[in-house]
Order: sequence, then C-alpha cells, then structure tokens
Amino acid sequence: MIKSEICEMLGIQYPVFQGGMAWIADGRLAAAVSEGGGLGIIGAGNAPGSYVREQIKVVRSLTDKPFGVNVMLLSPFADEVAQVIAEEKVAVVTTGAGNPSKYMKLWLEAGCKVIPIVPSVAMAKLVTRLGASAVIAEGGESGGHVGELTTMVLVPLIRDATHLPVIAAGGIADGRGVAASFMLGACGVQMGTRFLSAEECNIHPTYKEKIIKANDLCTTVTGKRLGHPVRSLRTQFARDYAKAEYGGVPDDELEALGVGKLRLAVQEGDLKNGCFLSGQIAAMVNQIEPAADIVRSVMEEAEPILRGASQWVK
Repeated sequence: MIKSEICEMLGIQYPVFQGGMAWIADGRLAAAVSEGGGLGIIGAGNAPGSYVREQIKVVRSLTDKPFGVNVMLLSPFADEVAQVIAEEKVAVVTTGAGNPSKYMKLWLEAGCKVIPIVPSVAMAKLVTRLGASAVIAEGGESGGHVGELTTMVLVPLIRDATHLPVIAAGGIADGRGVAASFMLGACGVQMGTRFLSAEECNIHPTYKEKIIKANDLCTTVTGKRLGHPVRSLRTQFARDYAKAEYGGVPDDELEALGVGKLRLAVQEGDLKNGCFLSGQIAAMVNQIEPAADIVRSVMEEAEPILRGASQWVK
C-alpha cells in the first residue's frame, strides 16, 4: 500500500483528498471519502457560516475519521466561515481562489492544519512562511477556479520552492495520474471531478449524466476578462457567457450573469442556465460508484505502476 508523509500528518489511510467543490462537496460526500480512507472535504463555496456548521455536524454524525473544510476566499461569507472552522476546530482547512493570509493565525491557533491551494510559486512561498502544513498545487486542468499553469509544470516547480508536502491536483482521475503526480514530487493527490460520479455525491442526475457522457473536448474556460477564470462543461450557459464576455458587456453585468448558476446545475440540472463545473478528466469518468471505491481503486492502480517504473531505466 502506498503511504506518504501526508498520511502520517493527517491520520488518513490513503493520500487522496476530495476536492472542496462548492454546493457539491457536502457533509455526506466528505464523510464517505473520509470513511473510505481519504480526506473528505466540505466545500464552503459562497455559503454562509451556518451552512458550513451544519455540514460539519453531518460529517461528525457519519464518521470519526479526519475531514476538512475548503474556504473559497472570494466568498462574501469568508469571514464567518473562517470563524466557524476555528470554533469547530476542524482538523484540516484548504483554501482556494485567493490569499489566505488574513485567516492563518486564527486557524493555526485553533489547532487546524492549513493546506492552501497554490497556483504559483510565489503563493507557495508565502503560505510556507505563514505556517501552512502542506500545499495543494492545482493545475489549470481542474474544474472551477483555475490558474494558468498545468499540473505537469506546476507540481515540480512548487516541490522545488517549498519544504512542505505537496498535493497534486488537476487532471487526475486514476492510478496513472496518481503515479505521475508522485513522480513529479507530490506525496498525495486531490481529485474533484472524479468524485462527481460518486454515489454519495448530491448533484442532480442530469449533472452526473453529463459527466459520464463527456468527451475529451467537453470543457471550456470563461471569466478570464474579470480575472477569475472558471472551467466548466460546454453548455448553453457557457456559450452565452463567452459571447457576453467578449461582446462588450460591462463588467458588473458580466459578474451578475454568473451569480447562482452553479446551484442551478447542482440542484436542478438546468442545461440552459446552469454552470456545470468540471475538470478536463470528465472524459475518463465512466461509471457511478461509491466514494470509498474511488479512493481505493486509484491507489490500487497506482501501486504497480510506481513499483514497475524502474523497468524503463536501462
């Protein structure tokens, strides 16, 4: 079995994180991943602190294993969510879409291990100085908010820039991706899109069907003009948004156009108006299965690949 320093640090069986997807990664999904040996993560997204506290209670009612909460730093509720995490003394905090400096002291004093998502070397160095326990190097292949660099480039750059454990994210769906991540210097992986097909994932059946039927050119990135690029499935909403983005629509109207669209996808499966977040690996997801099976299978696939890597050296 593949073990790494992140397993020892967090008390988990497998070095697999489940991405903290907004309105998707709820307490039930996080508990299923944690119970399966990985690190389940609640996605706070744009939800208020009361929602996050409720989902923390859900996880604790279903498992006694470690879990985390992801804070989307652009959220208007980021301050109250940060406080809830500290009050509940959540084992792990991951952060995305911004700089977590404002909350680091609060979380560290509460005993939380802080593991920020870092899209660049500069951010990795900053959070290292601030006391992060590890970092998640997430490439632009991922779904949701994305950076410019790919996972293949970002992971080794981050590995060389910090002494902290590095978790690879973006474009990872199976054992091959896990093995490649370890070869690049990571000691664990984070997967988001792969867990959209988990039985415990609460997304609308239409959303799951779109993921299962996705092909290699199924995603697109919008929102670059506003400085917050997002990867999602190519749907009518994505096409309409792209047209508006490059058609001279004022920034405030463009910003308003995206409000609430993820919830329409998650809760209603609205193919016309919903934003179906997805990474590029959707084309590699072909069945619905328990979250625990996903965690176990990717690690079982990775082990013989890593063990046999020496066959290529003559």
